[in-house]
Order: sequence, then structure tokens, then C-alpha cells
Amino acid sequence: MTYSGAVKVGGPADVHELQDLMITKIAVGPMDNNAYLLRCRATDEQLLIDAANDAHTLLGTIGDDGIASVVTTHRHGDHWQALAEVVAATGARTYAGRDDAEGIPVPTDVPVDDGDTIQVGRVTLTARHLVGHTPGSIALVYDDPHGHPHVFTGDCLFPGGVGNTFKDPKAFASLIHDVERRIFDVLPDETWVYPGHGNDTTLGAERPHLPEWHARGW
Repeated sequence: MTYSGAVKVGGPADVHELQDLMITKIAVGPMDNNAYLLRCRATDEQLLIDAANDAHTLLGTIGDDGIASVVTTHRHGDHWQALAEVVAATGARTYAGRDDAEGIPVPTDVPVDDGDTIQVGRVTLTARHLVGHTPGSIALVYDDPHGHPHVFTGDCLFPGGVGNTFKDPKAFASLIHDVERRIFDVLPDETWVYPGHGNDTTLGAERPHLPEWHARGW
């Protein structure tokens, strides 16, 4: 089956099979959050991005092999509702952006700064700090040595625009600046974007619209 990234709460997961990494996308909770389970194909170690909701579904997706790590992309409550239960069941290390860690009620074992790397088996993810949706939001970039990059953007980048900055012009200016400088300026059009809600996109599909986003201010 070809990966589409189109998932619905209560429906099946979708699996993106890369040479070194398996990416399983599933939608959970009343706010239609995406959670992503990453599995290193060489070691079978697993990492979860956003234990957003519905711990039962997430733990079923994780399976008996458990997870070594769980990364919370930012401090908004819809992205960590299942975090305590998932950590209790798996013993996973917790990661979050340094400036958001205090807003997450489960202790963060490893505070993350821009440029830090997180391992899942032999696969390396690089964190990019994107300020504006929250002070400590992070995206995770996997630069696939066998293909194009993949970036997990939390609520900082979606099809059609950057994340919600709550009608704060300074927050919008900060977020679009960071998204341009740390995502669009350094990654190619082929880069696959996995957002915190809804469908996937690519940087190439979104790049032509950056001037429109600047003009509208959201």
C-alpha cells in the first residue's frame, strides 16, 4: 500500500516504509491529533512523537517491543494527554523543548535545544527550535541518507500555513521567521512534512505560498 498520511480517529494507522526507518502515523483524541511511531529497521528500537491521547490505542500501536523514547513537540495539552500513562507502561525517556518543559506535567528527562540530536536505534533526528506557537516548540528532522528529508513539525507548520499564533503579531513574526530559516531555507522541496494534526504535505507544495502567509499575518 502506498503511504498517504491520511488517517482518522478510530481508523487504521498508515505506515511510511523507508529504508532505515518505519514511520507509523495514527490519529487520536477529540482534537484529531497525529502521533508518530518511529522504528529503526536495523535495531527495532522505537520512539514515539506526541503521546497525544488514547493511551490504549497508542500502546497497542507500540506493541510488545515498547519504546525507548517519547518526544513531546510542545506544551499544549492536546499533545500530552496520554504521556503519563505511556511512560508508566514503557519506562520511556521523555524529551521536550527546553522552554516548554515546565508546561508539561510529566517530567522531561532530556530538555532539547536547537540542533540537538535524538537517536532511535541507528537513526538520528535533529531538533529545530521554532518559537511562536509556544516558546519551546520543536520540530524533528530526519535527513534520510537514501532519499529526501522528513520533518515532524508539531503545530508549527501545516498544509496552508504556520501554526496558530493567537493573533499576536510578534509571535507570528517569530514563528514564520524560524520556520523559514530553520526549515524552508535548509531543506529541499522534496522534504516530507508530518504535522501535529491533519494531512501531510511537502515543503515544495508550501514554499510558493510563503509570501501569502506573510501578507495575511497568520
